[in-house]
Amino acid sequence: MIAAKLTVRLKTHSLDALIDSGAEQNFIDASLALKLGFITEPLSHSLQVTALSGQRLPDITHVTEPVSLTLSGNHVETIQLYVFKAPLTPLVLGYPWLCLHNPVIDWRKESISGWGEECHMSCLKAATPAMNLSPSKTISEPPDLSSIPSVYHDLAQVFCKDKARSLPPHRPYDCGIDLLPGAPLPTSRLYSLSRLERESMEKYINESLAAGLIRPSSSPVAAGFFFVTKKDKSLRPCIDYRGLNSITVKNKYPLPLLSSAFELLQGATIFTKLDLRNAYHLVRIREGDEWKTAFNTHLGHFEYLVMPFGLTNAPAVFQALVNDVLRDFIDHFVFIYLDDILIFSRSVADHQRHVRQVLQRLLENRLFVKGEKCEFHVSTVAFLGHVIDHGNLKTDPAKVQAVVDWPTPSNRRQLQSFLGFANFYRRFVRDYSKLALPLTRLTSPKVPFCWDELAQRAFAHLKDRFASAPILVQPDLNLQFIVEVDASDAGVGAVLSQRQGGKLHPCAYFSRRLSSAESNYDVVDRELLAIKLALEEWRHWLEGAAQPFVVWTDHKNLEYIRSAKRLNARQARWALFFTRFQFTITYRPGSRNVKLDALSRQFAASEDAARDAPILPPTCVIGALTWEIESAIREAQWTEPDPGTGPPGLLFVPSSVRSRVLHWAHTARFTWHPGVHRTITFLQRFAWWPSLAKDVREYISACSTCAQNKSVHQPPSGLLQPLPTPSRPWSHIAVDFITGLPVSSGNTVILTIVDRFSKAAHFVALPKLPTALETATHGPRFSPPWNPHGHCVRQRTAVYVTCLEGVLQCPRSSGQSLLWLPPTDQWPNGACQSGARSGSPVPGIH
Repeated sequence: MIAAKLTVRLKTHSLDALIDSGAEQNFIDASLALKLGFITEPLSHSLQVTALSGQRLPDITHVTEPVSLTLSGNHVETIQLYVFKAPLTPLVLGYPWLCLHNPVIDWRKESISGWGEECHMSCLKAATPAMNLSPSKTISEPPDLSSIPSVYHDLAQVFCKDKARSLPPHRPYDCGIDLLPGAPLPTSRLYSLSRLERESMEKYINESLAAGLIRPSSSPVAAGFFFVTKKDKSLRPCIDYRGLNSITVKNKYPLPLLSSAFELLQGATIFTKLDLRNAYHLVRIREGDEWKTAFNTHLGHFEYLVMPFGLTNAPAVFQALVNDVLRDFIDHFVFIYLDDILIFSRSVADHQRHVRQVLQRLLENRLFVKGEKCEFHVSTVAFLGHVIDHGNLKTDPAKVQAVVDWPTPSNRRQLQSFLGFANFYRRFVRDYSKLALPLTRLTSPKVPFCWDELAQRAFAHLKDRFASAPILVQPDLNLQFIVEVDASDAGVGAVLSQRQGGKLHPCAYFSRRLSSAESNYDVVDRELLAIKLALEEWRHWLEGAAQPFVVWTDHKNLEYIRSAKRLNARQARWALFFTRFQFTITYRPGSRNVKLDALSRQFAASEDAARDAPILPPTCVIGALTWEIESAIREAQWTEPDPGTGPPGLLFVPSSVRSRVLHWAHTARFTWHPGVHRTITFLQRFAWWPSLAKDVREYISACSTCAQNKSVHQPPSGLLQPLPTPSRPWSHIAVDFITGLPVSSGNTVILTIVDRFSKAAHFVALPKLPTALETATHGPRFSPPWNPHGHCVRQRTAVYVTCLEGVLQCPRSSGQSLLWLPPTDQWPNGACQSGARSGSPVPGIH
């Protein structure tokens, strides 16, 4: 028998548990069970208990319902305890507990140095620290509750960091990864890492293995593993799942609509905002799909047991889980958007009850809250880019901070930049011309630039108007977003817009000065940095948006960045971040992006700042070739956006302008009515649509110019070649049918059989069209053995059919026409036939 003591926690109560290998069950003292409020159930048969001395103890008649037992901050299990009276040993962990967990006990150090396989699958929550068996030593640091209202301190475990790093149980909402049929499995190279990164990787792998979040793998899939630097200079592990995402069947579970959610807040006066900790790691990978998450490191090949960041279906899966957990609270006093939970109430009493219900439900479902990022019992809260104040919805001031903080222009060029930005939105500002008049007057070179009080007042008033409604519309997640970005040597700028009511309305502004290192980036990386910063700023809208959004940039090369084969290290890190979004990068000339240009260049120091040097002097440029059809195609894409299924880098042509594109490609001056192949090749250089080749053939086949002027390149059709005349009777025959006749003796069809040599004909009345086998059984029985019934000569058969129809139309008793077929059968055979011979053919065949 082995006996030792271990400090454990039941609910919020810490106590010493006796580890007894001689005990046949796990026991709890009856008074302790009552104190902790455990629910007990009666046993069907009482259990007899005998002490080591042989003394008979009171029988055990009850067992607790499954309760949570914490051995340390990282080892949590669910256990049933048999209730007995033993106040000196309130908790006994017996032989069943030892068999289940199979702990590795270091008796010299009085600690547990390891756990069995079952613990790594269901109990362990994080890296396994050595746990002291001595009751006098601390086993876990309690959660920090300094920012949590005291009324919720009894739910402290929902804020526990260690539990949030645990391996969650399997649930119906495990993250499944269904692959497209026949798609090749992705593989990736092993990334080179610095010494610091290798040390960080070893720590991450060891902790994740100990926590049971990952395991060694032999999967044929291999994603790349590397690190990115966070704002605090620490390293964040990243898995390159771009290849896996491209062959994954997309989960279409919807994200909530903000527009409908804010309607629920009317009348609410008190709010609490919760942020879930380690959100995606609280979801398991569906059993059997773990191999698809495999990744390569210099330490080996591993795969995730929990949902990692970067999977394309992660937002949809997590939203489905949280929605199901809090389903009966949603739309009553809870709104959920991914890992952000907003609780709203009309009174403090109701609100405390609502918050407690949510926290309790999260704890029961092993979802944990990041207490340091939560806000409790506030009247004003910032949530998903909006400020909610006593049920009223306002624009978050941070969204328009780029405009509000615009520095006062110190020269004419800086003023022109500001007015260029303002002029784009003039249709949203009432009396814009009047408000901007003191500023526009200073842009004239005939007027000295003097920044007086009148100009300052107009400048401040205009900025206030930009930052107030209705210039910023509330985003509608059902509509497509447009992100316009621009980068200069000094800063980056971006505008988030949506097309509503046929016009492009701004939803938010963003701008930022570049650091000294960022200002040294080349033009491609600066422009790509602007996209990355904009997507980070508006992630809560763009990630998981209902429609793929569009990024407008004045750098054309960025259109192909997502399909590029070679990227530098910086671009590779950003490209991994971009996989969380569904968007298309579209070129838009800088001349049409004056508002962006102004946002990014507001940080320029003076009018003498460095300007882009021209590659060729203006005198060397004769002209530029522009295609108006491209603008027409892009405008048509507003109503029929690119489905994203075509070749990368090509312009999708909506159905409304395809006929115009075909006419342009076939009749333009530089094409001169090319043929089908040349027209298709020309269009496929820059455009595509599913039926391009078919539409080109149909269009050119109907082109009157080509039909009238182009020579035929096909060989001429040959002369008609009649069949040779047979050399003997009945060697070749012709067969035809006359149908649609009135019923006569049950017959409606006449089978006509004509000998091509003698022109003799036979007619057979039939009730219906016969099959081939039935046709072979009718007619004359004197086909010669050297040649069976042969080919049909429709011309001769048609003559007899016409004559026969004329005979049948002659006046006879109604319905009796087919009764005359036997004598009619002799009529053509006794008549003279045209041709080389004369006379009746009857002697030759009868």
